[in-house]
Amino acid sequence: MAAVLSNVLSNIASAALSSVVPGVSSSGASCAASSAASPTTSSAVAVPKQIHQQLWRADQLGNTTVAAHPSRFPELDSQLPGGGWPLGMLTELIARNPGVGELRLLIPMLRQLTLERKVVIMLAPPLIPYAPALASFGIDLNYLIIIQAPNAADRLWAVEQTLKSTSFGALLAWLPQDRTRPEHLRRMQLAAQSSRGPVFLFRELPAQFESSPAPLRLLLLPRPEQQLAVQLLKRRGPLLADPVLIRLPQPPLALKLRMGQQAARTEPVRRHSMQGIHVRMEPTSVPS
Repeated sequence: MAAVLSNVLSNIASAALSSVVPGVSSSGASCAASSAASPTTSSAVAVPKQIHQQLWRADQLGNTTVAAHPSRFPELDSQLPGGGWPLGMLTELIARNPGVGELRLLIPMLRQLTLERKVVIMLAPPLIPYAPALASFGIDLNYLIIIQAPNAADRLWAVEQTLKSTSFGALLAWLPQDRTRPEHLRRMQLAAQSSRGPVFLFRELPAQFESSPAPLRLLLLPRPEQQLAVQLLKRRGPLLADPVLIRLPQPPLALKLRMGQQAARTEPVRRHSMQGIHVRMEPTSVPS
């Protein structure tokens, strides 16, 4: 009985193989089956020279797969896939508190977009941006819109409607940690894929330990002397251990005020110190 069953299965296998590859006999089928079953250790796996545009190698940046807008910080662009802020996908900017320099990090891009008459939308910012400071950076305020949406459903609706606009330039959205759910992020990422501009999500510090569909995630750490350390938590490419240190742009008016304040503080101290040295260098009189 076992022999009959074995012959039947062999005939079925031969018929199936001959139907796929015409001209293969039963003996050829058994040889093909035996050769396929035996491992080949001598032949190496060929690595393709070109891969799909949505794929990238783990030891290389996905430069060819990402359309991006340059951030105008060369040290940061060299570490971002595509050489800048990615288009058509989410970028998370995570910081402990608002006001560490997250807006100044985006100033060069915002200035260029508004000069091109593209609309930049700020959704639910925790603090109202100071319009004269933005204007001093060269941002055209006529193409800057602020939307207040306290409810999560309103924020989702505003994001989806914004990304559908033909005049869309960039979206900056602040998400509260306690009211942001994973399905909200997935919907935003899905909506961002149909857009032609960058989409930034500003999130609080605990978000760095949560999973996210955003392809690019950055941790922003303030540093002295108007600098910002940017730690790349996630990107399409290899892991970067050290943060990227960049110098934030400063408005011309603030530079003039700061230089004037420093001059006013240092000048009296300099005169006082010179007088102190002069007094100490004077010879003491000997009482008669």
